[in-house]
Amino acid sequence: MPVRLLKDPAFERWARKAGVTDRMLRNAAEEIEKGLVDARLGGFLIKKRVGRPGEGKRSGYRTIVAYRQASRLVFLHGFAKSETDNVSKKEQQGLSRLGEVYLDYDEATIRRVVAAKQLIEVLR
Repeated sequence: MPVRLLKDPAFERWARKAGVTDRMLRNAAEEIEKGLVDARLGGFLIKKRVGRPGEGKRSGYRTIVAYRQASRLVFLHGFAKSETDNVSKKEQQGLSRLGEVYLDYDEATIRRVVAAKQLIEVLR
């Protein structure tokens, strides 16, 4: 069974404004599944680069992702490298708590929150 890809609503709004498409997120998820991550932030949090539309990853965007191998991947936060190099410890702690909640959801809860648009599914 493929990993289920989801987005936090705040991440979805950011991605839409930044021009980060679901295709770009699927590509990032495939790389994560292959073990290609930019940084492990502790526990289930990772940082993954996503290129700007029409450009490469180096000057592009950074995403913070909650990831449970062979199960679920949730895009939590995104930012441009030009804005900041990284998230603060306080932000990281908050994202870790949020990611933990999302990763602990059972399938029935996932279906319910997706239907309520509290999480957005990245369709394959």
